[in-house]
Amino acid sequence: MGTDLAYNFVFKVVLIGESGVGKSNLLSRFTKNEFNHDSRTTIGVEFSTRSIQVDNITIKAQIWDTAGLERYRAITSAYYRGAVGALLVYDITKHLTYENVERWLKELYDHADPHMVVMLVGNKSDLGTLRTVPTEEAKDFAEAKGLLYMETSALESTNVESAFLEVLRAIHMKVASKEVTRGSISAVTLGPSSEYKEERQSCCKST
Repeated sequence: MGTDLAYNFVFKVVLIGESGVGKSNLLSRFTKNEFNHDSRTTIGVEFSTRSIQVDNITIKAQIWDTAGLERYRAITSAYYRGAVGALLVYDITKHLTYENVERWLKELYDHADPHMVVMLVGNKSDLGTLRTVPTEEAKDFAEAKGLLYMETSALESTNVESAFLEVLRAIHMKVASKEVTRGSISAVTLGPSSEYKEERQSCCKST
């Protein structure tokens, strides 16, 4: 029974954006504090978890990585299902990855809860001399769209923690303020009691 009470909320957060912008390294930096220089494309959906404390509440963050499927425009609605947060990542040195942000936003809102927390993330801030996307431009865009905004470096571990924590705190605030009462966002915030009930009762479930 002890493990059941280990956390109060499970929040699913998805990473989206063009291939090669550093999504997998943001994920591994936040969940394992690792950076992999051999950046092979991830194949097959993967997620990692990490538990954090916010206001004496334990939140289990389930961070999903697109797994390279974005190259084939093959991300399915299942990837977005139940997500309460998203980090939309572009590469500050590759303007095209920023230009595609709008398309990613549309796809996100087509498939996910409209109340979800979205942060626009300009990754690879360690390559400042090669920058092609001005900070102000991206910041203004994020503001206009109602998104959070941060620049990160998965390589140097800059702002990675801050980005994820800000998103998770914002989700928690929405849930705590009961701002979100319908749709998928409330479904995944019921914690272990509902989240894992079906696991234990799989023997007797008719569906």
